[in-house]
Amino acid sequence: MSLNVYLSGEIHTDWRERIVEGAKGLDVTFNAPVTDHAASDDCGVAILGAEDNKYWHDHKGAMVNAIRTRKGIADADVVVVRFGDKYKQWNAAFDAGYASALGKSLIILQPPEHDHALKEVDAAALAMTREPEQVVEILRYVLEGTLPG
Repeated sequence: MSLNVYLSGEIHTDWRERIVEGAKGLDVTFNAPVTDHAASDDCGVAILGAEDNKYWHDHKGAMVNAIRTRKGIADADVVVVRFGDKYKQWNAAFDAGYASALGKSLIILQPPEHDHALKEVDAAALAMTREPEQVVEILRYVLEGTLPG
């Protein structure tokens, strides 16, 4: 068995790298959104042309980024969504909802202070974790049937 895992959510910490590193040796392929914040914000205007209005600037970027996001989530066996301490991360909540609507196996990664705000998102998930290493252990268990040891 192999897994295609989409890593969605905040881009300000090393959680993706910790999961990818921890999963070495497992039959897992990882995909993610563009995590270069400037490139992600400006991709629409860089490709489709400048906008004077910031709303349309952001809208163009969101649409171009959505092509990658929709493909990554649609192709995934498992979607991991990280909610961090910084910013509101509405896009992460949207990704979690989209993955849930597609029937994807959803793992949420969040700090305790988000528990109340994310209760509906957590209810749609198959697992809610606190640390990237817990995500790795879930992937290992799914692929190998082994417990942490």
